[in-house]
Amino acid sequence: MSDAGEFVDAALQREGDWYRADDARERLASSLSFYGASTGAVRGAIRDMERRYPALGHDEITALSSELWSLPVFERRQAAVVLLQSGLGMLRVSDLTRMEGFVRGAGLRDLVDPLATDVIGPLIDGLDRAAQTKARVVLDRWVHDPDVWLSRAALLSPLRALKAGRGDWDWFARHAKALRDGPMGGADDRVIVGEAIDAVEAEVARSRPDLTVAGG
Repeated sequence: MSDAGEFVDAALQREGDWYRADDARERLASSLSFYGASTGAVRGAIRDMERRYPALGHDEITALSSELWSLPVFERRQAAVVLLQSGLGMLRVSDLTRMEGFVRGAGLRDLVDPLATDVIGPLIDGLDRAAQTKARVVLDRWVHDPDVWLSRAALLSPLRALKAGRGDWDWFARHAKALRDGPMGGADDRVIVGEAIDAVEAEVARSRPDLTVAGG
């Protein structure tokens, strides 16, 4: 493990509580391990790490995110998401490949949703036109992937841009309608995807009530 990785892991374990770990395990019904560190403690661990290792560049940040994600511990994976969010300005369209692996291995709303809305979406929104075109090809593939967590991530990713009056609503509405009307692997899959569609519609409706999936 890298020095920065050891620093974050030690901080998370130090901030952990067994009762919080038991509560999260029961609430999330996950097979992951839990240290029992709060979300605030996770964010604090990343902030402290960045103060101790201020020279981390793109390659170091992305490698550290994979290092943190590599062990099936919820708080380590939370920390990977926070780290990517913190280093958003350094990320590139090619980093979507790494994030795809994270989404496929997450299987939890509490990991997939912040990864989609706080990292993947803002990353794409900040790219130049040529890179955004490449990213859109990736999202087009994700949204209809058999892995419903990839579908969910793709649908949630434009949420911030759409709320701000940017983003491509037609793209979202077209794919959302296709998924709503099309076959799904099972009831659970339909819920996982449907929640994402409903969440984007509800948030966008606050400022743009004329936009609906049915009406475009």
